[in-house]
Amino acid sequence: MKVLYDTIVKATYVSRPNRFVVNVQLLDAEDCFDSHTEAADTMTIPMNKEGLAQDDTVIVGNSETVLAHLPNPGRMWELLFPGVVMYLVPHDKPDAKTKYRVVGIERDGQVIMLDTNYSNDVAQHLIENKLIPEWEQWRVVRREYTVGKSRFDLLLTNDEGEEFLLEVKSCTLFSDHGAMFPDAITERGRKHLLHLRELQDEGYHTGVLFLVQWDRAQWFLPDYHTDLAFAKTFQEVVPLLDWKAVAVAWDETFTMPNVAHECMYPAHVLDREAYDEGVYIMVMHLGEDKDIEIGSKGLMHFRKGYYMYVGSAKANLTKRMERHTRKRKKMHWHLDYFRSHCEVIAGVPIRTSGYPLEMWGMIHESYPSMPSMLDSNNKTSVECALADAIRTIAEWSVPQFGSSDCYCESHLFGMSQNPIHTKAFMDVVEEFRMNQLDAVV
Repeated sequence: MKVLYDTIVKATYVSRPNRFVVNVQLLDAEDCFDSHTEAADTMTIPMNKEGLAQDDTVIVGNSETVLAHLPNPGRMWELLFPGVVMYLVPHDKPDAKTKYRVVGIERDGQVIMLDTNYSNDVAQHLIENKLIPEWEQWRVVRREYTVGKSRFDLLLTNDEGEEFLLEVKSCTLFSDHGAMFPDAITERGRKHLLHLRELQDEGYHTGVLFLVQWDRAQWFLPDYHTDLAFAKTFQEVVPLLDWKAVAVAWDETFTMPNVAHECMYPAHVLDREAYDEGVYIMVMHLGEDKDIEIGSKGLMHFRKGYYMYVGSAKANLTKRMERHTRKRKKMHWHLDYFRSHCEVIAGVPIRTSGYPLEMWGMIHESYPSMPSMLDSNNKTSVECALADAIRTIAEWSVPQFGSSDCYCESHLFGMSQNPIHTKAFMDVVEEFRMNQLDAVV
């Protein structure tokens, strides 16, 4: 099997200044190794073309913090937590702005491939070695093949001379047993799907291969929480395409993987859940301690820090969240008064009918507020269950804020650090977005 990198350096994640750069802390020499061997007792020194040590050599025993290029522009909130192990390779361009390039990260002790530069290589490896079920007849004849205004990753053919236009996507959004794509809005990806359908109508054989970089994933869905438009387009066109989502497994050597299995596609989940309704979390930042007038509640004191507000919308969830991002508007909800004094960090939609939580609750312990709902509507129950979950990870709550129509203590919670960068918060999001789907797939 082909090994993708000669020298691999381990580090821990610190921060992400922008989409393509991360700050990492290099680990000691024993954590850096030559990927062609089982282990190495000493540091492998990166060499230039002349065989001389480069200036960006890692110093043994020094936990140096450096910038590294991140070739995966995805959001990756669910992976990038301070302290997680990352895998780097020395940059092969002598004039590069960063010393290293990120190729992988760990989740739950498992190596996840992040280097999207190799997605087409991996796809070609799997196809040419006939490792993808029902695609054994195809072989790669060209890469980056252009048709009209779109460029597709691979052009395949078979013994009959048929041509197969294939788009390759790397999926790094996972839950305990599932995977979703994309992890950020992708209008370009949606247009690719539409073009693939058009070409199918014109007589081309077209499809998509999703490389799920997590061999524990048993099912795959478009992420209707993050990009509802992509999910709706996917739902419409995939019955016409030849597509697959295959789970692959990596280790520290980054040897070309095999296919662990093909992920199932529970289309009925989209039929029930992929609508613009559900619950949401608004993440905000208040820069200083402040007393704020909150409508009829009067003057309330708020600590500086990050706040998480839990709400719901029975329709037009996107517009509800967009409204919360605006400062200038007619004051109506408690949050409207608070919002005018703070900065919105992110809005996290969880689109749901309530059915997954209902089914999930039959095999798990219910959230504390579930029996005390004034409104038996499922979406309200999800809202209060989500508030309960956020309460357990928050450092403080604001009593009776946003909860006048239920028995919850509050729907506004605070913490001193940005929750988006904490595993506890993202675990709650993953639980409500994906893990609860295990009960209905």
